[in-house]
Amino acid sequence: MTITKPIFNYDEMSDTLYVSFEPGEKATGIELNDHILLRINKSECRAIGLTFFEYSLLAQKTEVGPRSFPLTGLSELSDEVREIVLDILLRPPVSDILSLSTYTPSIVEAIPIISLQPVPVAAA
Repeated sequence: MTITKPIFNYDEMSDTLYVSFEPGEKATGIELNDHILLRINKSECRAIGLTFFEYSLLAQKTEVGPRSFPLTGLSELSDEVREIVLDILLRPPVSDILSLSTYTPSIVEAIPIISLQPVPVAAA
């Protein structure tokens, strides 16, 4: 299977960025948090696309670098689906757009977080 270049569509009116890796393919939507929806082919463990709500907020830089957001939606998933999602997040094409890391507020707590890589977006 050949991974084609992602297709980026930005809707300025709703401030939503749509990224398609496999246009037209049916997918299961996984809400990573209030701002990021990952669309996957669960049976083949493949990313189909990403949707970023309030994209300008997600892409906004801070004084010390890119913003990171907790993946609050992972706690809602079964262990099996969570494992699939984490695997997809760590591989291209998703890892080319999202950078996954962990925030550890204490030695026993690990919170998965994500930040957006710079992406070539032209207003549609």
